Amino acid sequence: QVQLVESGGGLVQAGGSLRLSCAASIRTFSTYAMGWFRQAPGKEREFVAAINTSGGSTDYADSVKGRSTISRDNAKNTVLLQMNSLKPEDTAVYYCARGLSIRAVVAGNVIWGQGTQVTVSS
Repeated sequence: QVQLVESGGGLVQAGGSLRLSCAASIRTFSTYAMGWFRQAPGKEREFVAAINTSGGSTDYADSVKGRSTISRDNAKNTVLLQMNSLKPEDTAVYYCARGLSIRAVVAGNVIWGQGTQVTVSS
């Protein structure tokens, strides 16, 4: 059984920051790669960021590279997404994701959480 619970979304002005959190009810959390996806209204779900099992390797979509940081705390079964310099185009529901490898996460071969809404006003 896998449970991924996102939190930290909300309303923020353009240029502001948010930190999204994902709490994973996975006893072997450290054996899974993790990541974040997002979906805006009327659009397909898209990859945002991924992190490998140890946290030593990460991958980011070009749209967020340089202003977002994904991290994990395996002792707390938690993965974070720090988003800075937010833009209105970042508005979407953000989903936490679990995969077997960082490649699997980037490809979307994952189990999803329920999502948390991020709204960036201009």
